[in-house]
Amino acid sequence: MTARKCSNMKHRAELQLHRFLEKATDGEAIMSSKNINKICKDIKEALHRQFGSKNKRKEFRIRMSNVGRPTCQLWFEKNQPEKALPLPNNFVMNMMLGDIVEAVFKGLLRQAGIAFEDSKKVSVPLTIDTSIEGTYDIIMDDAVDDIKSASDWSYRNKFESFDTLAKEDAFGYIPQLAGYALALNKKAGGWWVVNKSNGSFKYVPAEGLDLKEEYDKLYNNVDVVESNEFERCFKPVEETFRGKPTGNKILGSTCSFCRYKYSCWKDLQELPSIMSQAKEPKIVSYIEIAKEKIA
Repeated sequence: MTARKCSNMKHRAELQLHRFLEKATDGEAIMSSKNINKICKDIKEALHRQFGSKNKRKEFRIRMSNVGRPTCQLWFEKNQPEKALPLPNNFVMNMMLGDIVEAVFKGLLRQAGIAFEDSKKVSVPLTIDTSIEGTYDIIMDDAVDDIKSASDWSYRNKFESFDTLAKEDAFGYIPQLAGYALALNKKAGGWWVVNKSNGSFKYVPAEGLDLKEEYDKLYNNVDVVESNEFERCFKPVEETFRGKPTGNKILGSTCSFCRYKYSCWKDLQELPSIMSQAKEPKIVSYIEIAKEKIA
């Protein structure tokens, strides 16, 4: 293992795991039958969870995995779920890939001799009548960690550091981890991130996470959802082309990926980039073009 790779490691368990995988690659290490059976059990449970008859994707409730999302999105999920754009056909398969990655990654940790506490359901109370439930991934070194599978782009850009994740955290990964830490009265550790493209992995420590600040955000989000008053969390952003403003207004990246964007933004029109001279210009979500509202 190169010195450079070692210097990039952010968790003491990374080196131990890399050494086990090197031995496995060379045929010098095996995975025990007991461990393989545990991985298979976890994947079987995930299959029942994703494809079982009790799976109710349309039933709204505040939980650890969604409480950190924009409150405007939560309002739609609660009040007008039928307005959502359809989930892609590969949605369940993508969820299963994440479940499989988590199950195998935990198996690798066990086989490498890295101690951790496995998943359990927990809850954090916010008010007398309200608490948020969720199931954490692992506890290691008395800190709560999440295991995430990511695309190659997200692995290299979004999960570069805590700061890059915090800059564009549309899925609420930071509040989710904070919620688990608050429920368990433990430190927020970070994220074990696995690249779905090539199997690379790394640890991203939650170095800038303030639990008190995140608790206030959780409380506020629940309060906003329970008040049931709709308010957009974002404004359109100025489009730029070659570093100069075009006069057009477009959706920010968080809104662009929202399944309720057409219901929230009545003037939204997705068009090939007006300014681009490319043969196949990218599609842009326009709210306003040259000061003239799109009909």
